Amino acid sequence: MNVVFMGTPDYAVRILRHLKEAGFNIKAVFTQPDKPVGRKQILTPSEVKIYAQNELVGVPVFTPNTLKDEAVVSELKAFEPKFIVVAAYGKILPQSVLDVATCINLHASILPKYRGASPIQSAILAGEKQTGVTAMLMDAGLDTGDMLDFIYTPCESKMSSELFSELGELGGELIVKVLKNFENLKPQKQDESKATHCKKISKSDGLFSFDEEAGQIYNKFRALTPWPGLYLASGLKILSLELSERSGKNGEILSVEKDHVVVACKGGAVKIYELQEPSKKPTNAKAYINGRRLSVGDELK
Repeated sequence: MNVVFMGTPDYAVRILRHLKEAGFNIKAVFTQPDKPVGRKQILTPSEVKIYAQNELVGVPVFTPNTLKDEAVVSELKAFEPKFIVVAAYGKILPQSVLDVATCINLHASILPKYRGASPIQSAILAGEKQTGVTAMLMDAGLDTGDMLDFIYTPCESKMSSELFSELGELGGELIVKVLKNFENLKPQKQDESKATHCKKISKSDGLFSFDEEAGQIYNKFRALTPWPGLYLASGLKILSLELSERSGKNGEILSVEKDHVVVACKGGAVKIYELQEPSKKPTNAKAYINGRRLSVGDELK
């Protein structure tokens, strides 16, 4: 069974690996072009490109700037794929590509919830107890196609980095099952009345204050760590945090313990274990408090 794969981050690598291990004939891999990374702007290939070049010997890897180019579409047709499998590719597929073969997307939410660019972070931010991956037929819309199958996992206490890895593995299991049983599946229309959308995460999403609900601060921390991280208006970044059952005035330091400090916020409090000031190295919370000569009753800001 000829398959062309399109994906970019580690989430997609895990799905691609499952396809390889299940014995599908991967004819080609498409991924985002190399991008400059870090302060030195070093041109860096995507995780999928690295994996494909190391593990899929002889399989061509393409990094087109656009899929609208007729030459790209002709190249795709030449591979005669039965399926084009898409996982966090980062580009919208034009109709000319959708017409080449059956296109299946592995979207990291239970559709029709969280269509768009940040389904994993958005599910955590909303305090969902469960999330998963949807295998869907692709159409011209954004995550609007008919659904083929689902796979679920609890998420109420997990970090986004943990979920990205887990959902990649689950998505890999799901696509193998879907491709092997494709002829027996009955696609379901999405219920538009239940559809929600999520935007691309930006640096500003990490800004928070202790006037927010404790649960929301905790969800932000889980969703937005490591990037963009959780930080106060002063730029002080929270690197390790848990919920506390204590309460007090928002922003007030309630206690200073050996390995953490407790800070009050709306509806509760949080335990902070590690902090980082702008342009400085991470430090444990107690050392930061002592260095700033703060004490119980003072405000952390």
